[in-house]
This record gives sequence, C-alpha cells and structure tokens, in this order.
Amino acid sequence: MRKNLEKIFFFTALAFGLFAFGKNIYSFFTTPATNTLMRREYLTLMVEVPLGILLLCLPLLLRHYLKIKLPRPINLYYWFFIWLSVFLGTGLRLIIHIPFWDKILHTASPILLTAIGYSILAGLLKKVAVSDVNLWTFIIFGFAFASMCGIFWEFWEFFCDTFLKMNLQRFESFTGTPYVGQKALLDTMGDLFTNMLGALLMVVYSYFSVGKDPNYFTFFKIEKM
Repeated sequence: MRKNLEKIFFFTALAFGLFAFGKNIYSFFTTPATNTLMRREYLTLMVEVPLGILLLCLPLLLRHYLKIKLPRPINLYYWFFIWLSVFLGTGLRLIIHIPFWDKILHTASPILLTAIGYSILAGLLKKVAVSDVNLWTFIIFGFAFASMCGIFWEFWEFFCDTFLKMNLQRFESFTGTPYVGQKALLDTMGDLFTNMLGALLMVVYSYFSVGKDPNYFTFFKIEKM
C-alpha cells in the first residue's frame, strides 16, 4: 500500500510535468514571432520544467546511486512541493495568474524544510535513540532550520534583484515603477512571515503527533540501504 502511494504521488507529479512541458512547447510555436517577449518566456519554461522533472527524480537517484532512502513523509511531501511550485506555479504560470501563489509556496516550503531539519538532527544523533530525545529539541531545531533557509532564500532574491534586475522581491511594479518606503518591504516581509507560519504549522502538528506516537520523529531518520 505504501509503495503504491509513492507511485501515485510520483507518476501524478510526473504527468503534470510532462503536460506543462508539452503545453509550453505548443505555446512557443503558436505564439507569433513578433511577440519576442512571450516566446522568450516560453523558451525559458521549456528549460525550467525539464529541470523540475530531474528534481522530481532526485529521491530515486539518491536511492539507486548512493543507496540513501529518504524518509517516506519527506519523500511524498517533496514530490507534492515540486508539483506545486515547478509544474503548477512555474510551468503552468499560476504564479502569474494567481497573485498570492508565491505566498502559498512560501508557506508550503518551510513545512518540508522543518521535516528536513528533523532528519538532520536525527542523523546527528549517532549514539542516542531518537525516541529518547526531548521533543522540544526537534521542534526548536526544525523551526530554526526552516526559518534560516527562508532568510537565505531572501538573500538569494536580493542578489538576483541587485545584479540581474529580476524583481524577485517586488521592489518595483511590473511597469518598472519603484516602490517607495514601507511598500518596498511588503513582499520580503510577507515572505518571511509566511515562511515562519509554515514552519509553525509543522512544529505544532509534530507536537500533537508525538502525543499520539512517541516514536514520531524516528520516521524522519534517513536510512542507508
């Protein structure tokens, strides 16, 4: 049953990826040659979506070549996030058509990052059983790890905006008009807030999950095959 669930998650996400790739190929060739801006965007998506498909296969590649088996909860949620961000958000351009799509991603990603934080901590506990560690150690570490990754992501967006003028932090309108004062900070602060919210949702869920299953955090331990 568990293997079937993993197959359903993987092949569903893969189908969306292939659909998004095909759609952008079609859109590229049906867009008039005079519309160079849109053709350039579709050409970029024709590169980004296959890269997303490669990322989708990362857990399988780790398992096959490095004999590393990711924890099942992380594996499933990772595929879900690739589907949400790369195939729906980027490939099918929902991030453009739905104004708050970016905030959805900034809320969803720290859930995955918090779980990865649990895995890192569980892996560092060489001579200590995971079930013997105080749950607050996992909760604080997972929350801090996800928050730190959110900060580094904003550093990356700042770098791209400074040197590549990509406007990832939305410091100017789509027409090129710079925002002034607090309005220029809204996107960055909104991203940091939703990042914290996603991490908070995960640690609260983990807190109550430990009450039902004291071995909850052992599910996040990376296995060596």
